[in-house]
Amino acid sequence: MDSDLSDLADVANALADAARAAILPYFRGTVLDTENKGTSGDYDPVTVADRAAEAAMRAILSERRPNDAILGEEYGAQTGSSGLTWVLDPIDGTRGFVAGTPTWGVLIAVGPDSGPVLGVIDQPYIGERFVGYGGGAQLHGPKGTSTLHTRAPRPLSEAVLFTTFPEVGTPQDRAAFEAVAAKARLVRYGMDCYAYALVAAGQADLVIEAGLNSYDIQAPIALIEAAGGIVTDWEGGPVHAGGRALAAANPQIHAEALALLRSAS
Repeated sequence: MDSDLSDLADVANALADAARAAILPYFRGTVLDTENKGTSGDYDPVTVADRAAEAAMRAILSERRPNDAILGEEYGAQTGSSGLTWVLDPIDGTRGFVAGTPTWGVLIAVGPDSGPVLGVIDQPYIGERFVGYGGGAQLHGPKGTSTLHTRAPRPLSEAVLFTTFPEVGTPQDRAAFEAVAAKARLVRYGMDCYAYALVAAGQADLVIEAGLNSYDIQAPIALIEAAGGIVTDWEGGPVHAGGRALAAANPQIHAEALALLRSAS
């Protein structure tokens, strides 16, 4: 890499600030310009806020990191020469955004092809920013700044599990998820990227999802790993390219959930 992590963190925070400013005027507005990108009857909305936020972030990168590549949900891929790629999801959880819930977020990650080294999950409306890199993670929010640590090991029977099923994934994927959910103490649905932030913050034990793109998962990977957790695919391998993800607070509960996913899928 051609720069240290602190410089990348400064840029990432600038991107998050710009995205906040672009998005908040549209949230819970009376009229929202929304299109459906879905096919075959699926509802996959994109709004003017998504596009404005990504455009604002790209403008900053063109000025401050012109040699880096960019991959964004709304405007696709832009090549670079530095060996680093910024992976941007301007609004992860657009369905929630359209519905007025505050569980959507801005996802920002950066790293080489092998995976992200820094991740940000920003929730502009409630003013919480989760940042992870270099073996440490922090929450900057209404109560100030605090260090994040994932939850200590405990059995799956005592765990809190999040997912966006049944909105995503195949019926087979959902059946595998249900095998884990049947063993967990508490299951919550439809939290989008905020679920990953809660794993990093030590509030939850697991997130299980499928059908992800790289821009959905790269920021959560970097954040959770910096806070002490682990994120893999359902085979225990890398998941930064997308697919089926298992995010866990610690290796012990990851192993317990992974065994159930493997046997069920």
